[in-house]
Order: sequence, then structure tokens, then C-alpha cells
Amino acid sequence: MKVAIVGVSGAVGQEFLRVLDERNFPIDELVLFGSSRSAGRTYTFRGKKYEVKELKHNDDFKGIDIAFTSAGAGTSKEFAETITKHGAIMIDNSSAFRMDEDVPLVVPEVNGEDAKKRPRGIIANPNCTTIQMVVALKPIEELSHIKRVHVSTYQAASGAGASAMAELETQFAQLQKGEKPTVEKFAYQLAYNVIPQVDVFTDNLYTKEEMKMFNETRKIMHSDVKVSAMCVRVPVMRAHSETIWVETESPISVETAKAAFAKADGVVLMDEPANKVYPMPLDIAGKDPVYVGRIRSDISNENGLTFWTVSDQIKKGAALNAVQIAEYLIKENAL
Repeated sequence: MKVAIVGVSGAVGQEFLRVLDERNFPIDELVLFGSSRSAGRTYTFRGKKYEVKELKHNDDFKGIDIAFTSAGAGTSKEFAETITKHGAIMIDNSSAFRMDEDVPLVVPEVNGEDAKKRPRGIIANPNCTTIQMVVALKPIEELSHIKRVHVSTYQAASGAGASAMAELETQFAQLQKGEKPTVEKFAYQLAYNVIPQVDVFTDNLYTKEEMKMFNETRKIMHSDVKVSAMCVRVPVMRAHSETIWVETESPISVETAKAAFAKADGVVLMDEPANKVYPMPLDIAGKDPVYVGRIRSDISNENGLTFWTVSDQIKKGAALNAVQIAEYLIKENAL
């Protein structure tokens, strides 16, 4: 198995190295790619040093089986043909191809089968907030069709990359010293604040991030579900949280929902309100699953449930999901 990572120097690229190692992913040969700025850097993987090659339009991907790409939508679009022309499967973490009809958008716990049909040799990794939500929606959908979802997200700095995480740390340190905080990555100071905007606004006054949750959920779940999202950036370093309200065709009891979550693939039930047990990003950062708690009936809707989820954005929301797609293909002999 010959594997490539494109964009290895970024936060997700570094997470790819950790996840591939943690999961003992079968790799006979590893090739790392980056921009001209990253070329020449070295990274250690399983005790061996690897030098980053500059991504170019050449035959460097000849013989590559799987290429994990996380270098931004522009790079993915520009280099997709170069990466796939010799038969490599491109598992892309950007937004470049997510809504293309001939590119599957995959969360293995929900629609792994879709990964087998990839006419362009590309599989898209969904947006982090969508991945987390659909993993939690799947067990509910199996009980009764979900007609409508309202979701409010509480997104960590990690969602905006390594530089955003560094800026949040810097802001806290500066404010502690009485200094004016550096504000570059976000529109406003994030430390001691929340920003009710993730990505740019569209014509309907929803942001692109919020519309991703609408469109991507329908594609992944092959559903007519309607999703209304409000995405908010919070001063948390890593791991996103979401409050989710669902309306199903038939009522589902709290006990039935808990039982479904408890046995669902990729979900950990963490729900003991009497003992103040529920998932929080401080505890979930660095972990693989989607954690679910605060499950209750929606008192405003007889067919409604509401619950809280937390998951590591860089892990399950990005690198881990992509690696799980590759693992699924290997298991199904579908490379």
C-alpha cells in the first residue's frame, strides 16, 4: 500500500500522520507533499524520517494507491487530475468536490457504500460539523424518518486551522498581561467572546458553513431532511459541540433514543444528567467517536427530540473520517 498525504504541514495533515499511526493503517510506502514553502521539511512517521516534496504537475503520484488531500479547495481543484490520472484514489478534505454529483460524499458509519462508486477517482470528506451531526442522526433516522433538524454549533478555533488555534492562545496570554490582543485570523477577538459567524454570508443570510450542513446532510443521508443551522465560533481550542433538535415522522421516546445511540457505530452515549455527566470539548479533544448526551423530548414538538453532541473536529471531523473511508475500501476490497 502506497499512501500520499497532500498538505502534510497543516493541522489536518499532521493529524493524518497521527491517525494513520494510531490505527496501524497498512502502509508500505509513504510520500508527503506540500507547497513550495513546506518542501524540504522532514517529518517522522513510525520511526522513519520523510522529506516533504513540492506538489507539482508531474508523475509523482504514479503507483500511489490512496492520496489524502488537505491543502484547500483551490489546490484540490488544480491538482485533482494530476493526483488521480494514474489510478490513485483521492480522499479530499476540502470543499472542492463535495456537492459534485459524480463525487461521493462519505461518512463510513452512515453511507460507506457510496465510496465504491467514484467515477472520477475522488471521494469527498464532508464538512466537520456535518460529519459530527450525521453520525448522531443515523441511529434516529433508523427509528423514524427525520423531517427537520435545527442545529446550533459551538465551533472550536481548530476549525479554522493551526494558526487560529495559535491566535486564541496568544490572545489569552496578551489579555492576561493587559496587552491589546492580536486579531488576524478571526474578524473579532475570540478570547472571552463568541462570534456568531463561521464563513461568509450568502444571499439568504445563512453563512456558507450553515448551508453546507443543509446540503451535505441531504446528500450523505440520501434524504429530503431540512436542516436549519446557526454556526458560532467559541473560545475553545479543539472539539466542536452541537445542540440538535430533530423532528421525526413518528414520536421516539427518550429511552428508545438512548438505546439506539448506545449501540450506534461511532457514537458514545454519555448521558447521566442526575450525576452531571455529559460530553464537553475539554474531555473529548483527541478522541475518536461522536459523544452524545442531554437527550430529552422536545417540549415544543410531540415528534421532537433534542440532544447535545461533541466531537474532535480535527480527528473525526477531518483526518479520522478520511482514514476510515480508506479502511472501509480496504475491508470491502474496493480499492
